[in-house]
Amino acid sequence: MDQAQTLRNIIKFQNANMVSNARVIAVTSGKGGVGKSNVSINLAIQFVKMGKKVIILDADFGLANIEVMFGVIPRYNLSDIMYKGKDIKDIITKGPLDIGFISGGSGIAKLVNLDREQIKRLVNKMSDLESMCDIIIIDTGAGIADSVMEFLVASPETIVVTTPEPTSITDSYALLKSLSMHSQFRPKDCKIKMIANKVESEKEGEMLHEKLNLVVSKFLGIDIEYLGIIPQDSNVTKAVMKQSPVSINYPNSPSTKAFENISNKLLDVEGDVAVYKRGIRGYLKNVFAKML
Repeated sequence: MDQAQTLRNIIKFQNANMVSNARVIAVTSGKGGVGKSNVSINLAIQFVKMGKKVIILDADFGLANIEVMFGVIPRYNLSDIMYKGKDIKDIITKGPLDIGFISGGSGIAKLVNLDREQIKRLVNKMSDLESMCDIIIIDTGAGIADSVMEFLVASPETIVVTTPEPTSITDSYALLKSLSMHSQFRPKDCKIKMIANKVESEKEGEMLHEKLNLVVSKFLGIDIEYLGIIPQDSNVTKAVMKQSPVSINYPNSPSTKAFENISNKLLDVEGDVAVYKRGIRGYLKNVFAKML
């Protein structure tokens, strides 16, 4: 038996013999600048307000959007687990409302270069997140880069953030097309959902979803669940400038109310154990599927 097969068996055995506690949600977009990281942060805040413990993994390496929006500089990042022997608790930085976040840093970019022992160590240490939180939000990079696809194809639940801009719609389609063509993608194992961001009305958001879902279902065989809208709201820009989330700075703003509604909708489906309770170990098992 070769080393890769041995490692596959180790992860499979560990995955089968632990109860997964954490729900994993990937948040992505077809292009930058559509508010993806803002969505990740504000959903996390709303989940915490509902009594959930949340950790965000910033997998958008090189941009550090989460730490900038939180106004907090992390001491360590993901690479410190692999190259400096840190434990998972050491690399979790605390943001507002005690939300934890992990900076990907250069660690995400180096995933493809990990050897057998490094992968084993990373999977084991990241699995400790299961006992630390209820929900893990993966804030991916934007676009169709291979690194983004590996995170999306592993996710049991992916939220695509789209705006009414024509380029955002076409890029969202390109993202889902690339995902559908990935050799590891299984539609039955992944729920694709959409948030319409920066829209003027509920009607505009519904039309945006209908437009994208029509072509995606027809040509890609994927159905997109509609989560709702985040309206145009100047308070979002003000909050970004203050490096503090709109859900905290402006709790009564239209956008905050929208984040509350979407969070409630997401938690309403939490009972689907088969889809949502694969946990971070199962998620990482799929992320590394091509490498093992």
